[in-house]
Amino acid sequence: MIRLDHITVIAPTLAEGVAHVRDCIGLDVPFGTRHLYMGTHNHRLQLGGTVYLEIVARDPEGVDPGRARWFGVDDPARVRADWEESRRLRGWVGATGDIAGVLAAHPGIFGECVPLPSAGDRRFGFSIPADGSLPLDGAAPSLIDHMRDPTSMAEIPDMGARLRSLTLEHPEPEKVAALYRDLAIDRPPEVVAGPRLRYRAEIETPAGLKVLS
Repeated sequence: MIRLDHITVIAPTLAEGVAHVRDCIGLDVPFGTRHLYMGTHNHRLQLGGTVYLEIVARDPEGVDPGRARWFGVDDPARVRADWEESRRLRGWVGATGDIAGVLAAHPGIFGECVPLPSAGDRRFGFSIPADGSLPLDGAAPSLIDHMRDPTSMAEIPDMGARLRSLTLEHPEPEKVAALYRDLAIDRPPEVVAGPRLRYRAEIETPAGLKVLS
């Protein structure tokens, strides 16, 4: 089974990402961490339970990881184009305890499992296509295997935001919904028909229900 781990705003720069989320939900998401192993950095915000929001961008001071980075950030022109088209909430990450099994059952979608360091001596696995692109342009989740050591929510700020719904517009909704069923996703995004892939999250905040897209 795969469960929603976090939703991702993929930004040309962190400053733009933070400003967008502020405009949408009225909260200034605090800085999270620099991914020294991936050349990216982020801001993070709890969304209730074990789910959180990540704003991620390529780190201009980061080192070259020697392989494609995650979330398509090696293609800044594409990231910028999506941003200008208001496709800013670009995808989500699903957690699984059997990333190898999922990848074997669905070749050609998620890429390979890349072992990465976490805090201390912890490690986790993350699926990244060879070119670093989003799986199925973001319709399929990126996969994370926490290796029995899930993200500590105590390390992520809680500002009272709670995810109420996640919806994906897609030109082929039946195909995406069938993939979600095949992946046995626990509470997957609702998939509806739309002219182009686009995510929409309803988030309850201290100031009321807001929409992030």
